[in-house]
Amino acid sequence: MTLLADYTTLGLGGPADTFVAATSEAELVSAVRAADASAVPVLVLGGGSNLVVADAGFPGTVVHVASRGMNFTRAALAPGSPGEEIASPLVDVTVAAGEDWDAVVAASVAEGLAGLECLSGIPGRAGATPVQNVGAYGQEVAEVITGVRVYDRADGQLLTLPNDRCRFSYRNSLFKASDGRYVVTEVTFRLYAEPLSRPVKYAELASELGVELGERASVSEVRSAVLKIRARKGMVLDAGDPDTRSAGSFFTNPVLDAGQFARVESVAGGVRVPRFDAGDGLVKVPAAWLIEHAGFAKGYGAPGRARVSAKHTLALVNAGDATTADLLSLAREIVGGVRSVFGVTLTPEPILIGVTL
Repeated sequence: MTLLADYTTLGLGGPADTFVAATSEAELVSAVRAADASAVPVLVLGGGSNLVVADAGFPGTVVHVASRGMNFTRAALAPGSPGEEIASPLVDVTVAAGEDWDAVVAASVAEGLAGLECLSGIPGRAGATPVQNVGAYGQEVAEVITGVRVYDRADGQLLTLPNDRCRFSYRNSLFKASDGRYVVTEVTFRLYAEPLSRPVKYAELASELGVELGERASVSEVRSAVLKIRARKGMVLDAGDPDTRSAGSFFTNPVLDAGQFARVESVAGGVRVPRFDAGDGLVKVPAAWLIEHAGFAKGYGAPGRARVSAKHTLALVNAGDATTADLLSLAREIVGGVRSVFGVTLTPEPILIGVTL
């Protein structure tokens, strides 16, 4: 019996009926195809960093993505570009879905490539990044993905979807919205072959680096700064730190219209509410701020088995011997509290398997 708790960063989740490790694209496709042919439910599992799995486990086949491979190639010049011998400033990095994500970022930084540096320290596998449109500190993978190779379970075919067909949006994509139809096998990122990072967009990161917003620093300096910030928040996996036994940010930052934001400001009673422009008259408000100001401070729930992280209110942690039911009870309490105070309903960021909020 394989317990899924052993394959999730939360350390939660019951047994899988069947567990298959897929070390190549061919094995991944074969395992999913066989389960589909038998009408068996399928869960494709990477690093388990963004999953909340039921205590009852998964009543079907769990396919663990363990494929490896990373290739760096100079990006082709656009058709009609003068001089094929001129070096392109862009490099395509093609990565197997099972590669550890932070290892991919570290390798790109070591190669002097910019475009992923702000995504350092995020746990999980490369194949999960387009599904969630992973982002942090002003960067999202959607900005640099050129193609996602997938197995289409509906058509039984392998195909590569270009960026404009992936329907990327804030923490969302075609892959997340398609209810498991597409299994990611490989992702290609187009990165900048230059020693400086992309312009820094996030105030906390700019402060850590000692630069102004919009300025740049070396990619290695940005990676180091991001890792320091994430470690302070318990967002870098550390076996000795129970605050890292989480699924990262448990809620997405809500995007509010003018009326909703006005209510939040009214409740705040003159305290400045942090916000980011989301276009079309909308603003994005940090979920962590709403949670804290609704009465859920860092460490809330202690000494219970599930609690809010002592380092960051956006992370819910398994403090030891928790169950998924314990964690979800805490999550529901927070959702209800924020809704009661601010009229805003928080949305979970992790994928919920066999459970609901």
